Amino acid sequence: MVPRDSKSSVAAFWLTVLLVVLLALVASSVTPAQQIIEVGDRSLNCLDDPHCMNRIHPAIPMTARAKPGDTIVFHTRNASDFDLDPDAPRDPRAGVPGFGNVHPVTGPVYIEGAEAGDVLKVRLLDIAPGPWGFTVISPAGFISDQISGLRVVWHLNREFAVSDDLPGVRLPNRSFPGIVTVLPGQEQHAAMARREAKLLEAGGTVNPPTPSFAAPEEICGPEGSHPDECLRTIPPREHGGNMDIRYLQAGVSIYLPCQLEGCGLGIGDLHFTQGDGEVSGTALEMDATVTVTTELIKSGGQLPRGPHYEGPSTLLDIPSRSFYATTGFPLKSEGDVPRDMAYLESPKVAKLMNLSKDIALAARNALLEMIDYIVETYGYTRRQAYIIASVAVDLRIAQLVDAPNVGVTAILPTDIFVGRE
Repeated sequence: MVPRDSKSSVAAFWLTVLLVVLLALVASSVTPAQQIIEVGDRSLNCLDDPHCMNRIHPAIPMTARAKPGDTIVFHTRNASDFDLDPDAPRDPRAGVPGFGNVHPVTGPVYIEGAEAGDVLKVRLLDIAPGPWGFTVISPAGFISDQISGLRVVWHLNREFAVSDDLPGVRLPNRSFPGIVTVLPGQEQHAAMARREAKLLEAGGTVNPPTPSFAAPEEICGPEGSHPDECLRTIPPREHGGNMDIRYLQAGVSIYLPCQLEGCGLGIGDLHFTQGDGEVSGTALEMDATVTVTTELIKSGGQLPRGPHYEGPSTLLDIPSRSFYATTGFPLKSEGDVPRDMAYLESPKVAKLMNLSKDIALAARNALLEMIDYIVETYGYTRRQAYIIASVAVDLRIAQLVDAPNVGVTAILPTDIFVGRE
């Protein structure tokens, strides 16, 4: 017989061995905890925040590093880069006329393992709105040659936005980033700069590189290394940028083409809500905290014409149980020249009353018809109706084939008007 003490020792030994094996198996099956990387400081102006840029250039240094799968938290500032609290003192380096400081973008973040030719998949996990927002009629608005001069301040929470400037309107939260971008490569940047310079020389609408109030100053500022090369963030380009697509909400994945090592991911220009078109030149602009994660697709294709995205189809719906819509076609008065066609100096345009397949003119007419409807039905001024259209009305293509009159429809979600039957 084995003594009892010996039996206990043997049992204890094998129990220890079993525990060691089990712990090893558990350890081998558990993935190491992913990091959380935080980028951006909203207490600072973009010019003072080392994690902020408002220009695009491949020489802009990376401000943080993240591995694919890490959680990245972007603390973003509103498009005009000023403190939205009505009681806060104005920062003299913010709200500069002439769009000098538009848009502050948090980043760029170096994604480890990313190389030129890869595709970066960015999944939007959460967007937390700040407490305040604004909408203005900008000179860059779609019909701001006809309606101008109003600023609306909004009170925000996780569910809806209201404004003392627009009584009777309540907008549901449909937050999204206007800007999701990577940095362009040297070759791509040079090609973009050349084509925009040619368009500007021809009289087209272009915002050329300007070093005033540019960030980062050491690269893009007046005394920087590339003061006349840093592209503005105002237009989107093949690498992403200011796409202003209202469907890029939490739950969506965006595919961006990496054009240099590390990609250089940046996010900014957050909107609480927006109508398709952002027609006044601004949406409901806000500060926000954006949480994302990334995935690298090696040799995933060049995406030569621009980013792709995917997500749940519910995000394509209007935020309302009912709607009212207007339509527009490319019709005009004889003698008129649409302002965006004036640079072409065509002798034919002014004489015509109908332009062939001009989708911009059709959209303009649908929008003007909708503004008239809001004024007549709900009693708002034309300026207020223009703001409502920018944050809530969707301009959608009806058809592109029925020449000469392609069609656009403007869709108004009527549930935004509270206290009305």
